[in-house]
Amino acid sequence: MPGVEDADTAPAPAAAALRSGIELQYFDRGVRPQDDFYGHVNGAWLRATEIPADKGRYGAFDQLADDALEQLRTLVEPLRDIADAGDPDQRKIVDLYASFLDEPELERLGLEPLAAAFERIAALKRRAQIPELIAYFGQIGVGAPYAPRVHQDARDATRYIFDLRQGGLGLPDRDYYLQSDQRLVQIRAHYLRHVETMLGLAGETAAAAQARDIVALETALARSQWTQVENRDPVKTYNRIELAQLPGLAPGHDWPRYLTAAGVAGRIDYLVIGQPSYIAAFDRLLRRAPLAAWRAYFRWRLLSDYAPYLSRRFVDEHFAFYGTALRGIARNRPRWKRAIALLDDALGEALGRIYVARHFPPAHKARMDELVANLLAAYRADIEALEWMGPQTRQKAREKLDAFTSKIGHPSRWRDYGALRILPQDLVGNLMRAAEFEYQRNLGKLGHPIDRGEWEMTPQTVNAYYNPAKNEIVFPAAILQPPFFDAQADDAVNYGGIGAVIGHEISHGFDDQGSQYDGHGNLLSPPGWFTPADLEQFKARTRALVQQYAAFEPVPGFPINGELTLGENIADNAGLAIAYQAYRLSLGGQPAPVIDGLSGEQRFFIGWAQVWRSKTRDNEAILRIKADPHAPPQFRGTVPQMNQAAFHDAFGVRDGDRMYLPPSRRLTLW
Repeated sequence: MPGVEDADTAPAPAAAALRSGIELQYFDRGVRPQDDFYGHVNGAWLRATEIPADKGRYGAFDQLADDALEQLRTLVEPLRDIADAGDPDQRKIVDLYASFLDEPELERLGLEPLAAAFERIAALKRRAQIPELIAYFGQIGVGAPYAPRVHQDARDATRYIFDLRQGGLGLPDRDYYLQSDQRLVQIRAHYLRHVETMLGLAGETAAAAQARDIVALETALARSQWTQVENRDPVKTYNRIELAQLPGLAPGHDWPRYLTAAGVAGRIDYLVIGQPSYIAAFDRLLRRAPLAAWRAYFRWRLLSDYAPYLSRRFVDEHFAFYGTALRGIARNRPRWKRAIALLDDALGEALGRIYVARHFPPAHKARMDELVANLLAAYRADIEALEWMGPQTRQKAREKLDAFTSKIGHPSRWRDYGALRILPQDLVGNLMRAAEFEYQRNLGKLGHPIDRGEWEMTPQTVNAYYNPAKNEIVFPAAILQPPFFDAQADDAVNYGGIGAVIGHEISHGFDDQGSQYDGHGNLLSPPGWFTPADLEQFKARTRALVQQYAAFEPVPGFPINGELTLGENIADNAGLAIAYQAYRLSLGGQPAPVIDGLSGEQRFFIGWAQVWRSKTRDNEAILRIKADPHAPPQFRGTVPQMNQAAFHDAFGVRDGDRMYLPPSRRLTLW
């Protein structure tokens, strides 16, 4: 390993029974780790790997997600041979899978599955009917100018609330409508053509004029919406509105009609609106734009959202824009992959129950529990040692950490799909009923205690999350495999991989958003549980982090948005730092073994870098820069190491090396 011999390490005896977990075959030994650590660890992989034609980005996460799809396919396919599955959930899986794969039936049906919904739109004769239609769209999973959601009340963590969020755009973000960058201008032009083409396929004789009206409406909606950065502020986006106040906010909107159609009339006294100014602007637009334009808009939203489940001409045109033009993806995913993804969305926990039984050994949970315990211990020690945190804030941080809970692998209680009706030759009907089932399931939470056992991801999801409302970290079964977690490997690579991911998720409880919630999940008034003086110390560090990431430009003309990605960048840097401390704790004062010629410290940092190996198409990168709160993978796999003194020590990084940052410029929070 070039350059490693310069590191100040004390070799320990090798442990023959352990393997390193480091994927040496992907190294580029012509690149010094001190100059380009990410390229050194992943260079051979980057050179040899082509982004699959059906993807905008490909990396470790995507590879594991593909592996999970293959695993699920091997579980689902045999079920089709069971004439009468004894498990009703398995019968639903078989029938939904069959309804998606039955292409001849979809070709025969054409637009017929949407006929009843189209009739509801055609029946719009007065603007007063629009709230009822928006409520209907919310129940069948179709985008509308605002979207309903039932979730834990951020101001009262003991109850559920009903809230409304901005929505209704066909492009990924408001910037796609409003900014003048040439790439975005081209995408807008392509989008206009796409809307016209789709309407023409649906038999509209005035498709061109309708497309112009639709894009004009969406542009007006986009102009009134808040930015992604503004939406990160949980205090700003929590706006409690009593029902009696709704007419004052949007006087042209028939709120009683909406609330009745949405199924919440008489069940709530107030709701939360993320962006009151947007709702007011939408109300003005609702009264100003011609009713014919609104009919065209709603017809378009329905057609677009259900196009992937119609006949081939709609599927292909939908992909030609959203896959190729928008993201640069040449080919749609194989139909079986789309079918499995559909099962995951509609029957995720029924599918997860089968997946866990086959692919999640109990030993993985025990190992993860140990990792989590060490990470929490490292955070406790770090909180005590932070020089910038005063005693009052320190006590609140202790209390929040003590209230943390973790969920590993899968839910302890599986979801009941008994009320969901699935038919083998009714794909669109199945999807509408699945959306309505989920809507009613969430509506049923109103007035009941918080279900703290509920999961927001399925076990077969390659991801993890922190939920500030429940103060919990959650790790689905599918992420607990190499390169994130290797049960057969020495701890160093696991702490650098899944350990740093655990640290990442824990740190969200203490970042610029999480620090505004107490340990019970209640949103506090500014400055949260920080004292004003400590908050200013924290902000000074995060302002520097914003600037550090904003200096990178993954695509010419499109720099990383340091404000949008701030929370995730805090989590990456804090998670890596704390995971390193947890790894040192796990050694119990003993030296780490040298394996594959690498010290434990070196394997730890390599473990983090190999998790983020990835390649991304430019259009996909732009989309994520605009709408994704995460920095691009190559920077996640590089910048946090540069901020760690332990990394500099482990690889002998010195002044003059490109990975070197002087101590005064290393940004640390934890």
